[in-house]
Amino acid sequence: MTSIYLDYNASTPVDPAVTAAMRPYLDEAFGNPSSGHWASMPAKAALEKARRQVAALLDCEPDEIVFTSGGSEANNLAVKGTFFALRDKGEHIVSTTVEHPAVLAPCRFLEQQLGAAVTYVPVDSTGRVDPEDVRRAITPRTILISVMHANNEVGTIQPIEEIGAIAREHGVRFHTDAAQSVGKIPTKVDTLGVDLLTIAGHKLYAPKGVGALYVRGGLRLEPLIHGAGHEHGRRAGTESALLAVGLGAACALAGDLEPMARVRVLRDRFWDALQESFGDRVALNGHPQHRLPNTLSVSFVGMIGAEVLSRLDGVAASTGSACHAGRVELSPVLTAMGVPDKIGMGAVRFSLGRATTSAETDAVVDQLRAVTVPSTAG
Repeated sequence: MTSIYLDYNASTPVDPAVTAAMRPYLDEAFGNPSSGHWASMPAKAALEKARRQVAALLDCEPDEIVFTSGGSEANNLAVKGTFFALRDKGEHIVSTTVEHPAVLAPCRFLEQQLGAAVTYVPVDSTGRVDPEDVRRAITPRTILISVMHANNEVGTIQPIEEIGAIAREHGVRFHTDAAQSVGKIPTKVDTLGVDLLTIAGHKLYAPKGVGALYVRGGLRLEPLIHGAGHEHGRRAGTESALLAVGLGAACALAGDLEPMARVRVLRDRFWDALQESFGDRVALNGHPQHRLPNTLSVSFVGMIGAEVLSRLDGVAASTGSACHAGRVELSPVLTAMGVPDKIGMGAVRFSLGRATTSAETDAVVDQLRAVTVPSTAG
């Protein structure tokens, strides 16, 4: 069996250059970065170099970077940290119906437990938000807008710059979950107009267990983790120089978006081959243009995505539906987009990466031709 990995949106392998950068910190430089003696100095230097590397990718100041355990913690810190810091000014949050659970779950927690009011702005059939809907949702009590940069499931890129301008116009703090977009498309914070931005290491060829939150200078966040004053008082806990070095090295590599141009060409070639093979029996999910260069979410009409994947030999990809007690349920994202059941139940997400080859995508198309049959659904 040949293994073909097309699930890079779920997790990326650690880049060899990242592994090489981390290796010395497994055996050496073991000191606590905050201790202030000879054993801590190499770890502290490595930590701050990594912080500069992350900041360089986002074009911000190093002291605006908070290292976290990953994207979920960064999202929780952005949402909950803002609510607790600004609840004397308001309790209203604006988000969308297609956010990652790491944003939606904190919002619902604040609603159910602490009296927050959250407006979930809808999306169109391509998964894209209308900035004017965000504008209309703002009230005098709005303290935060949180809209993901790009969707993990269908790859749709949101109009973040336009929403950022609306947020500034109203003096509302703006967060974007950029876990999927960092390293794939430009993510300069001033260009995007964001105050908070989430990074997840394992989405850009760094290890799992590390991420970062960009916090615009001067913003007040209540920490989720209280203790000693690490990370400029924004996250207590002894920093891991090892993991920070991994994220920093990955961000240094991610500054070069040229590999993504190749991936985009390969992704489009893959889609063309599917269309040629299946015609109107395959449908694209997500925006045809405003989409991550590596993401191809398609539906095999009248089929069940999980069944299609189960027939493929050695192919790692994801589905957009789940089977429960013999019943197929669409993902919340496809549901929010209004995708009909007949189409959505056949959703499969193929997400490509730097190592993906045309031979691999060709092999997947060949397998799909062999295991799928024309739809007989009415």
